[in-house]
Amino acid sequence: MLYLIAEYFEFSGLANLIRYQTFRAGAALMTALVIGLIIGPKFINMLRVRQGKGQPIREDGPQSHLAKRGTPTMGGLMIMIALVVSMLLWMDLSSPLVWACLMVTTGFGLIGFLDDYDKVKKRSTAGVSGRVRLLAEFTVAGLAAWIMIGHTSTNLYVPFLSGHYIPLGPLYFVFAAFVIVGAGNAVNLTDGLDGLATMPVVIAAGTFAIIAYLAGRADFSAYLGIPHVPRAGELAILCAGIMGACLAFLWFNAPPAAVFMGDTGSLALGGALGAIAVASRHEIVLAIVGGLFVAEALSVIIQVAVYKRTGKRVFKMAPIHHHFEQLGWKESTVVIRFWIVSIVLALIGLSTLKLR
Repeated sequence: MLYLIAEYFEFSGLANLIRYQTFRAGAALMTALVIGLIIGPKFINMLRVRQGKGQPIREDGPQSHLAKRGTPTMGGLMIMIALVVSMLLWMDLSSPLVWACLMVTTGFGLIGFLDDYDKVKKRSTAGVSGRVRLLAEFTVAGLAAWIMIGHTSTNLYVPFLSGHYIPLGPLYFVFAAFVIVGAGNAVNLTDGLDGLATMPVVIAAGTFAIIAYLAGRADFSAYLGIPHVPRAGELAILCAGIMGACLAFLWFNAPPAAVFMGDTGSLALGGALGAIAVASRHEIVLAIVGGLFVAEALSVIIQVAVYKRTGKRVFKMAPIHHHFEQLGWKESTVVIRFWIVSIVLALIGLSTLKLR
């Protein structure tokens, strides 16, 4: 919005700064951070009053988690408010990529909110039916993919290899939707300990802020041998907004958490990362940068598949962060070590920009 206003006044005076994506990215981060910190206390009190007993805790989970009963959930609404306001203020709203990513973020956030609401209302960890939730997610992701891909090719670019890609044709729409839905649910599965999902999302968003900015620049993308996506640089501002909103949330989610983000936040953030990866044409790189999320999701898939087939468990408990808790690691130890892994994976992901 401010970008369009500045453009109307032909970037005169101070408004000239607003045309720079790097400036708007920094402004978006600070805007989301400040909004999140300001609304946080009252918002958490409101959730606590309305929810009463807070988020239901798994009875079959680690016993140490039972002490978290009464902690309110749906804190993802704080993230959504801070992020959306920041996006509307600082992004170029004439870009279809912006609206596609906004659609995924708010759409997945709404699906997660309905799931959280159902859990709180019924005092159950079940929530909305998995099939219904996946159908809604694929509908939103498919529509967003159609909007984004309508302006680019349907090639799947391979990292580490310059100019190499796999022409998927119409199958790319299915693949893109799968990436977005997979990312949303992978972050959702990771959100099981205080701060565990939040910081890796910040790290991944920071990484893709760099990737999106470079992909949107014809000169940089040509030099690095990565696909050039016109106007993809606007997504760097979205990534910065995610970082600011998540850092503000982490202020209140740090152990012992005063609020949980719930599916409202985790689905929205994961879906946003997936949409940004598709829009910037770095889908495979997302699997590297978000390798922690991939590992969490795979641990659940492997656990369920093997148990149904053999009746035995591969992990003491899934997702895998609970496995390490059962091995005797303290919650804070698991969280910090997983953060370290996320940083290493982000550096590996960034290295794909040059190693081609």
